[in-house]
Amino acid sequence: MTRRLLGGVLAAVAAFALVTAPAASAVSAATTTFSGTVALSNCSGSVVKPAGTPDTAPALVLSNGHCLESGFPDPGEVIVGQQSTRTFSLLSSDGKSSLGTLKAKKVVYATMTDTDVSLYQLDTTYAAIKQKYRVSPLELVATHPTAGTHIDVVSGYWKTIYSCSIDGFVHELHENGWVWKDSIRYTPECKTIGGTSGSPIVETATGKVIGVNNTSNDDGQRCTLDNPCEIDGSGNVTVHPGTKYGEETFGIPACLTAASEIDLNWAGCTLPKP
Repeated sequence: MTRRLLGGVLAAVAAFALVTAPAASAVSAATTTFSGTVALSNCSGSVVKPAGTPDTAPALVLSNGHCLESGFPDPGEVIVGQQSTRTFSLLSSDGKSSLGTLKAKKVVYATMTDTDVSLYQLDTTYAAIKQKYRVSPLELVATHPTAGTHIDVVSGYWKTIYSCSIDGFVHELHENGWVWKDSIRYTPECKTIGGTSGSPIVETATGKVIGVNNTSNDDGQRCTLDNPCEIDGSGNVTVHPGTKYGEETFGIPACLTAASEIDLNWAGCTLPKP
């Protein structure tokens, strides 16, 4: 997993992709900016809103489940409504400065089962953010992404945009006991590094969020920490050294209410339940 762990509190889990700051390799897409993205203490994230959610609703920040300040959810664990006071640095469109600090009210939803996602509900609304900072949220789409789509992985932590395409989808991605389904495999141009975890995967043509960046096979090992392996529908295991991955987010909007709350019992909601 490609998060960057900082500080003494996180030292106990520093084995999870603690990466020092190399010179990041990236290709920036002309149509993609940092507007709507945030930097966490150890990861990246974005302010997201499903189409149809009112601007008066509490704003949501999307990141990875393994970026939670409370630690990594166990396989099979689902977190709903956990109180949080986490802060996020809202970036300017060029990524060169912070416009201000956003504050979480709670973790609406988080898991590392089937997917690797965390959703924070903020103590402010989309409308208030737009009025104060002139920043609109990124739209979280409810449709499955397509192979070959040109994408940008926008890291608020590194203030870097990684540009590539969707190479394909993985039936199951296994890493150290966690299993993620229908994961997004990138083409080699996206050389994401530690700290890019939680970055929105933005469809370049539309500027909309179709996934969240989460891991890579760093050392060519098989199904170990920081070395996920691919499992196809027949159970065959393959390892792709250096390959980077993300998780789909199209299933999230069907589980969110107009008040930015999670309802896992809604018809059409397929997110894992506690």
